[in-house]
Amino acid sequence: MNKKLKIIFAIAGILIGVLFLVMKFKPKTDIDSISKEVVVSRGSIQTMISTTGTVLPKNRLEVRPPVGGRIESILVKEGQRVKAGQMLAWMSSTERAALLDAARGQGEDKLKYWQEIYKPIALLAPIDAEVIVATTQPGQTVTTADAVIVLSDVLIARAQVDETDIRKVKLGQRAQIILDAYPDTKINAVVEHVYYESQTVNNVTVYEVDVIPENIPDFFRSGMNTSINFIDESKENILVIPVEAVYRDKNDSFVLLKKDGQVDLLPQIVKLGIADDKFIEVISGINENDTLVIKNKKFVLPQSDTGSSPFTPFGQKKNTTAKK
Repeated sequence: MNKKLKIIFAIAGILIGVLFLVMKFKPKTDIDSISKEVVVSRGSIQTMISTTGTVLPKNRLEVRPPVGGRIESILVKEGQRVKAGQMLAWMSSTERAALLDAARGQGEDKLKYWQEIYKPIALLAPIDAEVIVATTQPGQTVTTADAVIVLSDVLIARAQVDETDIRKVKLGQRAQIILDAYPDTKINAVVEHVYYESQTVNNVTVYEVDVIPENIPDFFRSGMNTSINFIDESKENILVIPVEAVYRDKNDSFVLLKKDGQVDLLPQIVKLGIADDKFIEVISGINENDTLVIKNKKFVLPQSDTGSSPFTPFGQKKNTTAKK
């Protein structure tokens, strides 16, 4: 072996040795010791039943002509509020329309004469309502099957609630409507009617529920798709902690309580209430302003004397329903 190769091997050996020493004495991060502290505070929790729905008129009323003929004029426009008995449109019967067309060829005086003698037919609003369809134009021919004007007394949201959740929905219950077109706006509403007959949608049994907004916004439109949240339970000014701060052992729930001046953490039994996706109510066991420690997912508390399984994070169990 020549001198140059000896030098190369020597340098390589030195580098390997240095790398070994660096790896051996590199500070080791104890991932199991990573944790964060939270302070018990007061807040509010709402549990909800979420589903989808559609904006619909509660009472959709089509105004149709009593006889076939021709529309002479439309007196309202879409979005306009009308009163019962208000004039919506004028129309001529087929006979009147033919007579007036013939009179036009005989001069203006002849036309006015027949217009006075042969009166048009008025289409009236039968209820107080909002005009949601007014697309028929003057001059169009209509039959008794055609809807000239469509009215709606009030717009509602109709939800489809799964049969497993329908027992939690009641008349007068508070709800929130969120339109797909306006996702940042939550519209407060109440349950107005729960239908008794079920429907099958995609092989799932559902019940329809009518939800009425407390205040109908201007951008509410029939046919809009919505998300609807039914408020199941709501509590305010209660002790709340993050869900991940709760651990379980057998049938008990625990938190890791940090006492002033103590190094060791004290597993403290707590009684829990309602919970949402992030927070859970604490009924008893700890007090406001107590400090809790949340260990990372790899943390394992010591085994009990009986050899039972260690505490597991509250959110790791299949059944995460809070004890009441």
